[in-house]
Amino acid sequence: MTMHQTIHPQPAKATRVQFMVEDDKAMLRAARDLTKGLGEAKPAIYWTDMLVSAGVGYAGIAVAIVSGSLGVKIAAGLVAALAFYRALMFIHELTHIHRDALPGFRTGWNLLVGIPMLTPSFMYEGVHTIHHKRTQYGTVEDPEYLPLALMKPWSLPLFVLVAMLLPVALIVRFGVLYPLGLIIPPLRKFTWERFSSLSINPEFRRKAPEGDFAGRVRWQEAGASLWAVALIASVFVFGWQPLATALAILSLAAVLNQLRTLVAHLWENEGEAMTVTAQFLDSVNVPPPGLAAEIWAPVGLRYHALHHLMPSMPYHDLPEAHRRLARELGKGSTYEGANHPGMLTLVGRIAKSTMGTRA
Repeated sequence: MTMHQTIHPQPAKATRVQFMVEDDKAMLRAARDLTKGLGEAKPAIYWTDMLVSAGVGYAGIAVAIVSGSLGVKIAAGLVAALAFYRALMFIHELTHIHRDALPGFRTGWNLLVGIPMLTPSFMYEGVHTIHHKRTQYGTVEDPEYLPLALMKPWSLPLFVLVAMLLPVALIVRFGVLYPLGLIIPPLRKFTWERFSSLSINPEFRRKAPEGDFAGRVRWQEAGASLWAVALIASVFVFGWQPLATALAILSLAAVLNQLRTLVAHLWENEGEAMTVTAQFLDSVNVPPPGLAAEIWAPVGLRYHALHHLMPSMPYHDLPEAHRRLARELGKGSTYEGANHPGMLTLVGRIAKSTMGTRA
């Protein structure tokens, strides 16, 4: 997830026939039948996980700012980046859980994490659900899809490194563009369409918010704007170092998330509508026994392919759902086809695919 990119890497000419498969109805039935009894979001898990992650993040960033030791700054900054990254990933859960399932959690998350990190939940709500629509996944209408495996080799490092600029871009978006947009309507429209969604597709244009959602957008956007202005003003009160330290930590979290995004899918679709099974196989699970994926794909995101089968399944139930499906469907099944060993293997596969696009 990154704010709408302004860089437009062009897909190279495809070197393969688009991989399409018919739906595996047995797998889809198993996903429905074997997960009965799961699917209820547990408030104690959500609140505890989010509050601890945010608390560790704020403690880490405070130590990194005040410490006079470079080693302590680096260690505290790393801890803070990982903790904030986990806390921020609850934005993904907010787009899928029923609005009545966790009373107060959306507001609490926005006040404690979303607005302070300048990524309020409106930037993902109403956007990510398009990515899950049967006829829009992987097409030009999908805000979260690019055929990265079919692009030029330089597209991959550019895709990751541009995330370093995200914290600064968010300060400009909320601290400069939003206030100016209040008095310049065309700028307001431009900012909303281009810079109000956590998307990677540069062609995506966001529609104006409506109904109750428009009300949530107003207070979240105003809150984020006030905070962004305060951050800018802090330079004149406390100097540039505290803000620079915070931005460096958040840049690291953004790069880590961009790496996760890079391996969340195989990115091999050329824009055609895909079956549910094809979408599943274009997505990625990185199941246990490895522990590293819990760090770089937290809050259930290591089961991203499974999530595409059951988008409303709470993150804390995905490990059990995976165990049931893997045990029932077994080796050589379609389900096993979405399981991958780790980030390095996935990056290597995508990079190798881009090498074939040089001609």
